[in-house]
Amino acid sequence: MMRLSATFTVDLLPGELLPAADGRFDLSKTWTGDLEGTSAGLMLTSGDPVTGNAGYIAIERFDGVLDGRRGSLTFHQLGTMADGEPTLEYVIAPGSGTEELSGLQGMLSIERIDDDGTHHVALELA
Repeated sequence: MMRLSATFTVDLLPGELLPAADGRFDLSKTWTGDLEGTSAGLMLTSGDPVTGNAGYIAIERFDGVLDGRRGSLTFHQLGTMADGEPTLEYVIAPGSGTEELSGLQGMLSIERIDDDGTHHVALELA
């Protein structure tokens, strides 16, 4: 098991609503640290985050360098919040890696989010 650390900033832009979700967002991220590059993706939301009860799914394609290896891979996310308690599953989609990132498997966890929106993450590779 290898553990890497990185940060990212994210921009969310509301997108055209879809019948299956309460909200749709296009996302773009800039990554630094052991992951250097950019990613772009799509997020769908449902529920009422104001009351602490909501969920989202997202898929994003990362392009760049991970621990010195170049390529792309896809992350998929499943986030829920019930009675204000969040849970998050954030994994590398199996088979999504290209070039030197081919075959990678792992999970990403968010360790903290700074006031300026910078997310500090850990990526555990299998």
